[in-house]
Amino acid sequence: MAKNLNRVFFGMKCTECGYSRRPIIKNKKNTPDKVELKKYCPNCQRTTVFKETKLGK
Repeated sequence: MAKNLNRVFFGMKCTECGYSRRPIIKNKKNTPDKVELKKYCPNCQRTTVFKETKLGK
C-alpha cells in the first residue's frame, strides 16, 4: 500500500493548564495552518481552546 504523505499525526495541548490529548491526524495539504479547537479538558473541567503541538515519542 502507498503511504499518504499529506496526512500527519500531531497532539493537542490545552492553553489553560497544558494538559495533552492523544494523537490526531490532519491533512497538511488542506489545513496547512496550526489547528485550534475547543475541546473539553478533564483537568480544567470545562471547555477550553486546544492548540496543535508536536507529537512526542
